[in-house]
Amino acid sequence: MRFNIVAAILLILIGLFMLASNLGWTNLNLSRLLLTWWPLGLVAVGIAILFGRGK
Repeated sequence: MRFNIVAAILLILIGLFMLASNLGWTNLNLSRLLLTWWPLGLVAVGIAILFGRGK
């Protein structure tokens, strides 16, 4: 249940960043940011699996 909430919030935030970029509200290059930091997502999933096993 908690993973679903985190995934939903993450998708909303990514969508908001993409929308802001498309509307010209920010100079943030989301594709460059994702290409640089995608391994952090793997680490986060691994930690979530590790700590979620005790339940």
